[in-house]
Amino acid sequence: MTTLSSGFARARRWLREHPLAFDATLAFCTLVAMICSSFTDPGDGHGPPAFGARTPELFSVLLMTLTAAALVLRRRRPMQVLAVTAALAAVEYVLMDPPAPVVMTTVIALYTVASRTDRPTTWRVGLLTMGGLTAAAMVFGSTPWYSQENFGVFAWTGLASAAGDAVRSRRAFVDAIRERAERAERTREEEARRRVAEERLRIARDLHDVVAHHIALVNVQAGVAAHVMDKRPDQAKEALAHVRDASRSALNELRVTVGLLRQQGDPEAPTEPAPGLAVLGELVATFRNAGLPVEVACADRDRLPAAVDLAAYRVIQEALTNVRKHAGAGAKAEVSVVRVGATVEVTVLDNGRGSAGRRPGSAPGGGPGPADGPPGDGDGLDSGGHGLVGMRERVTALGGALTAGPRYGGGFRVHAILPVEARTGEPERPGTAGGTGLRR
Repeated sequence: MTTLSSGFARARRWLREHPLAFDATLAFCTLVAMICSSFTDPGDGHGPPAFGARTPELFSVLLMTLTAAALVLRRRRPMQVLAVTAALAAVEYVLMDPPAPVVMTTVIALYTVASRTDRPTTWRVGLLTMGGLTAAAMVFGSTPWYSQENFGVFAWTGLASAAGDAVRSRRAFVDAIRERAERAERTREEEARRRVAEERLRIARDLHDVVAHHIALVNVQAGVAAHVMDKRPDQAKEALAHVRDASRSALNELRVTVGLLRQQGDPEAPTEPAPGLAVLGELVATFRNAGLPVEVACADRDRLPAAVDLAAYRVIQEALTNVRKHAGAGAKAEVSVVRVGATVEVTVLDNGRGSAGRRPGSAPGGGPGPADGPPGDGDGLDSGGHGLVGMRERVTALGGALTAGPRYGGGFRVHAILPVEARTGEPERPGTAGGTGLRR
């Protein structure tokens, strides 16, 4: 049974791949069926049909052969084939008595037209074919107009139209489902690519914030240590201790950030919380140790959403890093975090001499300017203005706004407005610090 079913499946697949061969086979089988039926006498309806009771005329055989041959082209020229078969069937009803079953080819041609055109065309062509052939059979036939043969013509042509329309509707339904599935697959792939790009950008921002801050401090302290190593070894040792602390903090934050990329169940998952305003005091202490005086004012200690808390921390971190790198010697910074209604305003001010044209990304017109950091401080990771761009992207992603520019009279100002209810829709990261209390 399995071999037989597989044989049928292979034959069906071959015929589907070779439609012309299938149509030729169908035409031949139809011709055989018409010739066999033309030898059968249906009788008067009170007994079974008698085979061999009559012999078809040569003209009828010619018409059956022509209509069967026309079926070979039924897929390529469906309307023309229907017109030829219907015309020859009508000729058979007009000239021959009893007529041969040439109408069988018309039924197949009408089914083909109905399955390959729209519904209005099917109704028009179907009704015209049904009415024309039924009228020819009733008017020119020797049997009464109400005989079953005449109504059989009407029934078979109507059935062909309905079956073809049903097949066309099913094909359209299947095609629509397939197209919808393909579109959904494309949309899913595009959404996945978009999410990957957004996640890559977020990770890049986090890595930049971590690396830019700590490496800048390491650079400054290493420069100080190298400068005073020979004359003041105690101060050099203190600077190297700050280098060690900054590098350890950088490694810890990198471990947390990279740990977020691990799959669930991987070993050494991050256990430390993401930084937030709760550890702002420790962040400020690192800058004070690097020689930058920082004053902090926090008028509100309510808990903030994790994403807002992290964004506020990163804005302050990046702004103070820029002050340390570009504001020049003797600069001071002020940090304020104020809750205003449904928003949190974060402001970082400095009085340094690195104003417009001396801050990355702060030159007039928004162009990058040359860095003017302290001795031993190179261009840093922010020399291309990526820090301000990253801050703006981070704040904008939460639905907030960020402004940065020179202050009147000298210095620089970074001001971020963050909504308390972030609109990112991103899930909070596990272990994220939720409080905003300052440890100073």
